[in-house]
Amino acid sequence: MTQAVKVKNITFQEGETLICVPLIGKTLDDVKAGALTLATAGADLIEWRVDHFTQVTDAEQVHQALVEIRKLLADIPLLFTFRSKREGGETEIADEAYFELNRQAAVSGLVDLVDLELFNDETQLRAVIDAAHAAGVKVIMSSHDFHKTPAQEVIISRLRRMQDLGADLPKIAVMPQTPKDVLTLLSATLEMKEQYATRPIITMSMAKMGGVSRVTGRLFGSAMTFGTVGQASAPGQIAIAQLREMMGMLS
Repeated sequence: MTQAVKVKNITFQEGETLICVPLIGKTLDDVKAGALTLATAGADLIEWRVDHFTQVTDAEQVHQALVEIRKLLADIPLLFTFRSKREGGETEIADEAYFELNRQAAVSGLVDLVDLELFNDETQLRAVIDAAHAAGVKVIMSSHDFHKTPAQEVIISRLRRMQDLGADLPKIAVMPQTPKDVLTLLSATLEMKEQYATRPIITMSMAKMGGVSRVTGRLFGSAMTFGTVGQASAPGQIAIAQLREMMGMLS
């Protein structure tokens, strides 16, 4: 049995799947307009994909954007994510800048979760995780493969490693090349949930072929899925209204 993870007014737990919607914008005005729209979209939480923000290397501008987003989202939990280019993101920054960006977000008092990518320096990962936890912020640790679906044992190994590093919510997203790849991801999710998970996990198979994984999380063990209101942040994301309807049919 996994330990539930509570963030503000939502709870990540076995048997339930929350819906996260990405906030994407290049300028402060774009971000504010997007946040205003998403505030009433019905998402359980919002992910600000800060790698799309053109001022991402300016700490003051990032902080100002967070202040504005927080005002507009009110009590909706906010996930802060800089997705690196090697894992499908929009912008590349130096490793030191990446860790400092996430550390500052975590201690700002303006975000509820931060996303840290698994394939980084372990010492620095642990330092940001410790800073986040000290500030009462939860950590999603993630791994993305936009080219293929690794073997089931590799998927499970990565999720277990994230647990060992102290992540509150291990996450993996993979790209299927065949329908069997989708089954591999779902089977890995179920095995992880039943045998190894000590906390909720987040998994998905991307693109249209992997769409089934986005709506069957509660059956196999994924505690969060991604929907869209307008622009998607990854291939295969489904509009939030359709996503809720399909998830409801399976519940």
